[in-house]
Amino acid sequence: MNVEQRIGLLLKEHGWSLSAAESCTGGRISHLLTTVSGSSAYYLGSVTSYAVSVKEKVLGVSPAIIESKGLVSSEVAASMAEGVRRITGSTFSVATTGLAEGSDGRYPEGTVWIGSCGPEGTFTEIFQCNGPRKSNIRHFTTAALRFLEKTIKNYISNCK
Repeated sequence: MNVEQRIGLLLKEHGWSLSAAESCTGGRISHLLTTVSGSSAYYLGSVTSYAVSVKEKVLGVSPAIIESKGLVSSEVAASMAEGVRRITGSTFSVATTGLAEGSDGRYPEGTVWIGSCGPEGTFTEIFQCNGPRKSNIRHFTTAALRFLEKTIKNYISNCK
């Protein structure tokens, strides 16, 4: 069973929902989640926010955070996850912001910050890999889904 199927089972079992905010993964997280039969029972939707203006105007990422911390940062990933969760009303959300290719002077190519938001708060994690653009996007997606799964499982454990 793959990670998107495991996430689906956890969400369906508890009656929870999910949304995503993607930048560097360009909708791949959403694509994989919706390949699971029955995902409409828990997956509410996503915002693919490639442009800074969409991060700010749609997801509510503060321009001050972008200015001080950079687009590829823990703070932006957290704000994106919180924004899409707020917009959709989902129980959990996941977000990605990173560099599939090229460097930003702060981080090297192959860096992604992942944000995951749920009832217990918002958590972030950095993930790095070293491949060509398409490979990095695949690895970012898998890392984000695994981080989301870990967030959901931690919440379940803490509720017991």
